[in-house]
Parts: sequence; structure tokens; C-alpha cells
Amino acid sequence: MNKPVKSAYHYLATFLAGAMLTLSFAPFSYWPTMIIGLSIFIYCLTRSQSPFKTGFVFGLGWFGVGVSWVHVSIADFGGLPLIGSLALMLLLCSYLALFPAFASALLVRFFPSRLWPLALPAIWFCMEWIRSWFLTGFPWISIGYSQVSSPLGGWMPLIGEAGVSILLIVLATVVANGVRNKQWINPSITMFVLFLGGWILNQQAWVTVTGNTAKISMVQGNIKQQLRWVPEQDWPTMQKYLNMTSAHWDSDLIVWPEAAVPKLEPTVTEFLNNLDHQAINTHTGLITGIVNYNFETKQAFNSLIGLGAREYNDDKGHYFYTHTNRYSKHHLLPIGEFIPFESWLRGLAPIFDLPMSSFTRGDYQQQNLRVNGFNLAPALCFEIAFVRQLAANLNEHTDFIVTVSNDAWFGHSHGPAQHLEIAQVRAKEFGIPVLRATNNGITAFINHKGQIQSRLPQFEAAVLSDAVQTTRGYTPYRKLGDLPMWLICIIGFLCAVTLRKRK
Repeated sequence: MNKPVKSAYHYLATFLAGAMLTLSFAPFSYWPTMIIGLSIFIYCLTRSQSPFKTGFVFGLGWFGVGVSWVHVSIADFGGLPLIGSLALMLLLCSYLALFPAFASALLVRFFPSRLWPLALPAIWFCMEWIRSWFLTGFPWISIGYSQVSSPLGGWMPLIGEAGVSILLIVLATVVANGVRNKQWINPSITMFVLFLGGWILNQQAWVTVTGNTAKISMVQGNIKQQLRWVPEQDWPTMQKYLNMTSAHWDSDLIVWPEAAVPKLEPTVTEFLNNLDHQAINTHTGLITGIVNYNFETKQAFNSLIGLGAREYNDDKGHYFYTHTNRYSKHHLLPIGEFIPFESWLRGLAPIFDLPMSSFTRGDYQQQNLRVNGFNLAPALCFEIAFVRQLAANLNEHTDFIVTVSNDAWFGHSHGPAQHLEIAQVRAKEFGIPVLRATNNGITAFINHKGQIQSRLPQFEAAVLSDAVQTTRGYTPYRKLGDLPMWLICIIGFLCAVTLRKRK
């Protein structure tokens, strides 16, 4: 077999290894495929003559299939021809593929394969850390998310999703070396220790369930994306949410999703005051997404506001325009909520001129929403993927994490299921229940163990009500964050450097 044919098979295997990782994430959740795909990739890397290309092709498979849902929003709502939407999609995936490409190049350049179990975790950890903030960050489908339902998920309250990613890298590297050397002792021992450890940790009660239970209702309006910013549909949308809420005013807390009120806040203060009074009269609290626009400063904020009772059994409302019981989204979505290089791109194509695409960032750290005696740490849509930002907004009194979203942009793709999976991991990492309210799904209650307590089907207008228990206490990951993994990766890397020099 000649060299070009061998090369073609090599890159095909590498691409397919990356593509199969998608099967390990929701909605498929075949978590063993993550270990298989990573092991194939690392094995290919041991035989690669161009590690950068191998890592890049692997990344194209990983992200090209894994975040293919981005194409739905570009094609359906971006106003671009098919070739234009595909080009943008390829550009995004090529950018993301650079991270495994650079990791592969550095690994092969400086370390022999026998030291990869020590060196690759540190390199991978650094690359994923950079991916989480560089150019505002896109930490989507990090490999650890795939293990929320596997025995390895037991490690999440201890070392977080990033730590589980490193365990996967260690395991896959040991397996790949075992296949290459036809030696199975090390892979077997490593797998046994990591899976047994995860199973044992899953039995540990990291936080205390207080017994304080809240009856919470979340309203899924199922408003079509094409209608969300049509002026004639504003009042029908608001009336729909009111009608759907009417039978649930006996709840302790009601949550409407992102921008459920589709008018600028200063223009609907009368509606909000009436909503505030209704909530007070029924001894409940309500959280809704809304866009706040300051006509003086010309700034727009994607916001969550609390209405009705602030403390349990309040007898008067607290809402007024600019009241402080609110949250403004900090981590804005590129293109959708702000336009990079706006002076160049605005007006170039419809996708760069979408409604509500010029938001101003809120502060990185903000106070919890206080509603009917409960403290809620907000994460608006995409922000649930940014673990360090969410951790910065938790405090000792936080009862729930509330994340609201509008995933109608992504149609029937697997994007919303991945979004829900990320929320599950946040609950498991911090030991705090997560309330996820969305426009068209997937609306769900997630308990402090990261398990879905109840959920609504997608593309249905419905209300989900459930009793959710609060917790107290801190998981090790909530206390220490990624610090232990940084130390472990640095020590492993220094050991690899030392052993390399001795050899």
C-alpha cells in the first residue's frame, strides 16, 4: 500500500474517532464511546508523521459533528445562502480544532509516547482552559460532560468536569499505549481504579439536604423564533404566559424563560407592576427574562428580574424600573448578542444584523436574585457552560441555580440536549439543584446529584411543577475549584520532563 493511501486511512480513522465522541454526549449518552474515540485518536497520534494535522483532523470530527447544531441557527435565521452558512460553520470548527492540534504537536514534539500519560493531561488541561476564555470562550462539549451518567461522574463533586476530562485523557492514553505495546495490565488497573473510585465517590453525600422544600413552576411558552421579535406578537406572547401561569399562582416560585417578556422593560412597567401585584396577592415570587434598555445611555441588557414577594409572606411588591433585584447577562454570545468588529461586520449580512445583537455586558459577579425568601444564582443561557463565572456568583446562602434559555434557535438538533447535560454537570459539581426554564425545551428540574428530577418534552407549550429541596454545604470542587487539578497536572508534567531528561 503506497504512502498516500496509508495517509488517507490514517486521517479518516482520526476524523471518525473525533466524530464518534458526539455519541457520548446527550441526547445519545453512550458514554463508553468517549473512551474508545479518544483511545483511537491517541493511538493514531503515536503513528502520525504530522501530529498537528492529526490533531486538527480529530478536532474537525469532534466539533464538526458535535456542534453541528450551530448550522441550524445560521441557516434558518442568519439569512445566508447555504454555502455561506457552511463556510461560517467550517470556520468555527477549524478554529476549535486548533486546540487539539496544538496539544498534539506539543506532545509529540517534546515527549516520547511512554511519557504521554504524564504529559498529555497537563497540555490538554491548559488548552481547554484557554478555549474557555480566549476570544470570549467556547467551552462547549468538553469531553468530561459525557460522563455525567457514568461511574466517572462520581469524581465531579471532587474535581469538576475539567478534572474528569483529565481522567479520560489519562485512561485513553494508557489504553492506546497498551494496544500499541500489546500489554493490558496498565489499562486494566487504570480503568479499575478510576471506575471503582468514581462509584465509591458517587455514594458520598457531599452536601446536606435541608428538608426545606419549594414548590416551583416553570412555564415553557413554545413561541416560534420567527415570532419572538415581531411587534404585533408582543402582547399575544405576554398574554400567553399570563394564561399559562394562571393555574399556578399557588407555587412558591414561578419562572419564565429568557426574554419571555418580548418588549423593552421601560415600555412595559405597567404590565410588570400588575404582575408584581398579582404575585404579592398570591404570596409567591416570579422570575422572568426581559430586555432592559436605558434610553439615556443607549445600553441594552439581557436581564432576569424578580417580581412579587422578595421575602416569605411579603405583603407589598418591590418592583419598580431599575430596582436592584435583577441580573444582567455577563457572558454574551458572539454574533447573537454582540458583534465582534461591529463597525466592519454590521450590515455585511443579515446574520450580523439580528434583533437584539448589541447587548452590554453585566458585571462578572452579581448578587443572587432574592425571591419569596429564596436565593437564586442566575446563569443566562450560554453562561451555564462557564463554570468559574457561576462559581463566583454562588454564596453560602444560595438555594438554587436558575438558568433560563431560548434554544428555539437550534430547532430539532442535539444542541438543547447538550445544553441540559451541561446544567446537570453544574448541579453535580456544586451540589445545588438547578432550575432550567426554556422557551421551547428542554425545561427541567435537576437535583443536587445532577439527576433530572422532571422535564417537559420539546416543542410543547406546558408548565412543569415540582417540589425541589434545598441543600447546604460545599462540595470539594465548590471549595477549591480547579486548583487541585492544576497542581496535579503541573506535578505530572514536571515528572514527564524529568524522566525525559534522564532518558
